[in-house]
Amino acid sequence: MAGAAVLRRLTWAIAEVVDRTDETPRVRSLTFDVPDWAGHLPGQHIDVRLTAEDGYRAQRSYSIATPTDGTRVTITVERLEDGEVSPYLTDVLVVGDKCELRGPIGGYFVWEPARGGPLCLIAGGSGIAPLMAMLRSRVAANSDVPVRMLCSWRTAPDIIYANELASIASADDGVSITHTLTRSAPEGWTGREGRFDADALSSLTWPPEAEPLTYICGPTGFVEAVASGLVGLGHDPARILTERFGPTGG
Repeated sequence: MAGAAVLRRLTWAIAEVVDRTDETPRVRSLTFDVPDWAGHLPGQHIDVRLTAEDGYRAQRSYSIATPTDGTRVTITVERLEDGEVSPYLTDVLVVGDKCELRGPIGGYFVWEPARGGPLCLIAGGSGIAPLMAMLRSRVAANSDVPVRMLCSWRTAPDIIYANELASIASADDGVSITHTLTRSAPEGWTGREGRFDADALSSLTWPPEAEPLTYICGPTGFVEAVASGLVGLGHDPARILTERFGPTGG
């Protein structure tokens, strides 16, 4: 059975776009219906493959942004101007179109309510996608695991899932969400500005003695800086899980 499961995860399937949501001017969420989808854990990802008319193929990996929902799988894609795949996914693909995908992939960077907490989720830009799957899983399960979420953005218009995050934070059920802007802040901005340095991490995350489970996702430099900062504050490296991405063809 284990071998069959691995084989199934590595099999390409034809998936149809059933929903498309504009998150920001450069970011779209795409929901696919995937026949025979067996489910996934928050934090896992999929491979998406595109094939041109001349047979040329390109594929990229994208984190799944939602918990299991039948045969539906949602990814959130940021358009890279020099990208090979992301511009097609964000600007061309529409409801009813089809493409190939396979997954779920990954078993290390995952969380579900049964794993407990306290939970700390730290996102750099579009690295929020797998962390959002974890947060949405908590909400769907009516979990009471306490969560502190830290999100770093260049500017306010770059904030992904802004309305949903605001709604979750306002529910006052154990989820604290902090946004910081690293480039410019609009007039009237009341959130943080600047990077999540050691002082910010010390005041905004759980203290080391709480033994939190911490998940960090974003660009490589961001992830390394935050993880190192937490270890320097005395957090157990074994309870800090990271997922990073660097420049790709998009």
